[in-house]
Amino acid sequence: MDRRKFRLAPSRKALALLLYFILTAMIPNFVLAKTEMYGAWSIIAGLLLPLGFYMTVGASIRRTGFSVLMLIWVMILCSFQIVLLYLFGNSIIATDMFTNLITTNPGEASELLTNITPAITIVLLIYGPIAVYAVFAAHRRYRITQKMRKWFVFSGLGVMGLGGLALIPASLKANDNILIKEVFPVNVLYNLELCLSIQHKIQNYEVTSKDFSYYASRSDNPKKREIYIYMIGEASRAANWEMYGYERETNPLLKRRNDIVVMRNVLTQSNTTHKSVPMFLSSVGAENHDEIYERKGLAELFGETGFRTYFISNQAPQGAMVDLLANEADERMYIGAPRYDIQLLRMMKRIIESEDDADLLFILHCYGSHFSYHQRYPREFAKFRPDNDVSIIKQNVEMIVNAYDNSIVYTDYVINEILDYIGSLDVCSALVYCSDHGEDILDDDRERFLHASPTVTYYQLHVPCLVWFSESYAKRYPEKRDAAVRNMWAPATTHSMFHTLADMASIESRYVDRSVSLVSGTFDLNARRYYLNDHCEAEPFDEHIGLNDNDMMHFAAHGITLP
Repeated sequence: MDRRKFRLAPSRKALALLLYFILTAMIPNFVLAKTEMYGAWSIIAGLLLPLGFYMTVGASIRRTGFSVLMLIWVMILCSFQIVLLYLFGNSIIATDMFTNLITTNPGEASELLTNITPAITIVLLIYGPIAVYAVFAAHRRYRITQKMRKWFVFSGLGVMGLGGLALIPASLKANDNILIKEVFPVNVLYNLELCLSIQHKIQNYEVTSKDFSYYASRSDNPKKREIYIYMIGEASRAANWEMYGYERETNPLLKRRNDIVVMRNVLTQSNTTHKSVPMFLSSVGAENHDEIYERKGLAELFGETGFRTYFISNQAPQGAMVDLLANEADERMYIGAPRYDIQLLRMMKRIIESEDDADLLFILHCYGSHFSYHQRYPREFAKFRPDNDVSIIKQNVEMIVNAYDNSIVYTDYVINEILDYIGSLDVCSALVYCSDHGEDILDDDRERFLHASPTVTYYQLHVPCLVWFSESYAKRYPEKRDAAVRNMWAPATTHSMFHTLADMASIESRYVDRSVSLVSGTFDLNARRYYLNDHCEAEPFDEHIGLNDNDMMHFAAHGITLP
């Protein structure tokens, strides 16, 4: 038998390569048409525009292998999008996703990649063979016929034209630019451009904030050594804290204390570390976020009034805005492996003992409940088992939740140890703990995981927040402790943290807003709360941020309303 009869001609091989590329490049568009709340015209435009583009560009070069390789950036974006859909179940590649790629340290990235092997395997099986065969086809000079090239080019232009026409009613109905918001991969490229713009602002921060001053002063001085501690938690959600009604015993130590106030109605302004933590350290909120590049941070505020300031982090430097604000402290310290949060206390002890009578501010950036959860606590804190390091699939949710809960048990221990130590000192001291954002853990049929998704959930927004006062502080400032107790249900956001710390230390500045301080008797209970979306735009919590009926049910169950 002559095997040559069954071999495809080079032109047909080139055609098969082009068709396979177009089909696989359209996978995200078909999936997004199903997962997103797009209108009918948006879906039509979102399918026709990229389809026509791939047809036209794919046939524009005689050697099909070269044309496909020229579009390899499309395959990269498609791969990234499929992994994102695997993690979150919906949403395009957001600006924050690109920023996370830039700022996440290699250790954290490797932890995540080893646990999403199914998604990685899928994209490699889909797009790996195309890239390999495109190189082979380019080398062999495979090309489709001239007649077929013309058909693809002119048909592609026609399909793009129809997609362009569909954009008109889609944009009019949505009163928005549908092309850059809902058409993949145009929307992703727009988000990439926005990410680069933000990075440019971060790189110029030292220039744009150079002449800034809080012109801070003290309205009162207790005539006693002062130590203020600001603990920034990581990925810890209120839903899994026993003190917020969780059925498991995740706060066995803190729940026994009678010297802390649990703030029950605090929402994060951002579900991403690289935006949330800088706002923790800055006087700006979501409503005026762009001013963050012109103002200095909390360490500068305390430093202007004579405090020695320390930023101690259990996370590696990220090359992000948080590092620049951390650099304003008198001393910056980063803990190495194994990065257990109790090391923050050990370093703080050494500093307190060596600083004599200096007034101190400690900013402690915890690793908390950052994925991979089972690596965030020593084995003796593995209270809930099994807690193996497993792939992120629904079948493993019990072990994943066990590990996450164990990380909170460990956080409970760390906070309690810090309070015991500071409470044993004869100083005027207060502490604020708040998590930067929450986390999804395959909680419902959306099967969302982690955080930083473009659309949020209850689990990512509701964060634990505690305030504590030493005996000496409570005697000196009983009105501040009483105000904290009254404000335990106050509708706050993480914007309150900066101003609460400043108010605790009786620091005054035109940038310190006591209407959002949790220790102020003038907290504004009627102020609207805002969330900073993926495009760094402030949105009211009750509008347009992707919450569904299930999320609203959980808010209501925790006594939280979003008017």
